[in-house]
Amino acid sequence: MGKFEELRAEHPLFIYHGIELNENKLRYHFSIDEYHFYPEWTFDSLLENSDIPKEHIETLVFSLGMAELVSYWKCACCPNVEIRCGGLSEWQINWWKKLYWNGLGEFFYRNEIHTSFDEFMTITAPKPKPLSAFSRELSGTLVPVGGGKDSVVTLELMRKAGEDITPYIINARGATLGCVKAAGLDCDKAITPRRTIDKTLLERNAAGWLNGHTPFSAVVAFSAMLFGTIKGVRYIALSNESSANETYVEGANINHQYSKSTEFERDFRDYCQKTFGEFGTVPEYFSLLRPLSEWQIAREFVKYPQYFGVFQSCNLGSKTNVWCCNCAKCLYVYILLAAFLDDDTLCGIFGCNMLEKTELSEMFDGLILDGEDKPFECVGTKNEVRLSLKMALDKRADNPPALLKRFAEKFAGYKPITLDNYFDKNNFVPQKFVPLLESLNDEH
Repeated sequence: MGKFEELRAEHPLFIYHGIELNENKLRYHFSIDEYHFYPEWTFDSLLENSDIPKEHIETLVFSLGMAELVSYWKCACCPNVEIRCGGLSEWQINWWKKLYWNGLGEFFYRNEIHTSFDEFMTITAPKPKPLSAFSRELSGTLVPVGGGKDSVVTLELMRKAGEDITPYIINARGATLGCVKAAGLDCDKAITPRRTIDKTLLERNAAGWLNGHTPFSAVVAFSAMLFGTIKGVRYIALSNESSANETYVEGANINHQYSKSTEFERDFRDYCQKTFGEFGTVPEYFSLLRPLSEWQIAREFVKYPQYFGVFQSCNLGSKTNVWCCNCAKCLYVYILLAAFLDDDTLCGIFGCNMLEKTELSEMFDGLILDGEDKPFECVGTKNEVRLSLKMALDKRADNPPALLKRFAEKFAGYKPITLDNYFDKNNFVPQKFVPLLESLNDEH
């Protein structure tokens, strides 16, 4: 019997007990037998003088807890989940199961867990209470800022559109605040909640319980909907691109970025409409960059050198606000930018020339070779990487660094697929912003 089966047999029940909410703190209570978890969100007094009916706030808060739940459930993968502090219809239960199932695809794969959609979890909950109708005027756009190039491009495009922007930052750090300042926005007007993971979960992980990737972007979505609704914004503009839809494992539907995918975006919009109210009463959630490829986003990003010294999207280096220069995310971003920037500029950003790091050859191959699994990081398609490498090689033909030589050997005579005019029509961008995106291709 494997660890998954052992833990499920020993711990058959996960309970979502309750929620504590006051002016500046939100505290959830989950449990697995004698182990209790109390994840918290702390924030400024956004709830003060809110004109939103209490039951609407409670439903938004409860739903954020459902998004948080999976991070705690996964340590033992209890077969039964009991909801004691909110209601769910059968449709909603199936919605949450689908999010957990697809969002845990990488977790199941890397932990060698073999189960099925019907068997991995059973959710029981009371029926939900109907919400009263209410209406109000909404204005402005909430933009989640992660500190990387994608949210920078969204900030700049929304500025160009003349939108009143409210930055949204979970666990603010140097890169996120630096990007807000570089955009000319007031950090004091940003919504900056702090999210805390309960230490009991970390202790269970250290004790050998299961661990792995969960759909964190769903937490971003539900928390942005909560704070955006309280703030009264018209839109929540994400920065997820077309490339986020691609599988990471050859021959399998396993996506590290599932909760950044178009499928999740469609499902989330549907959930919001059916659970919280029509768009116009609550904010409309969409990804501004969905029609674009990562390569096009990089092409746009390099127009804004004021961000070069502050942006940062390395997960390993996030706490100290540095590029670690040893992970797939750093290598990927470096390659994209190498298509457009010179070595001196890149070394000024990253602190080294990553295309000289032969010790990253295996990781490099995973980014470019068909038949090789992509590294489990937020990285784009292999076509995008190969196009960027071909452009980088052409710029450095006289003296190519080691990894560009490796690319040239493996792809002699390679003619990359052009992405100059790429535009994914499978998107939910409001019509008022579509000409802005189309103009990006017209500029080149």
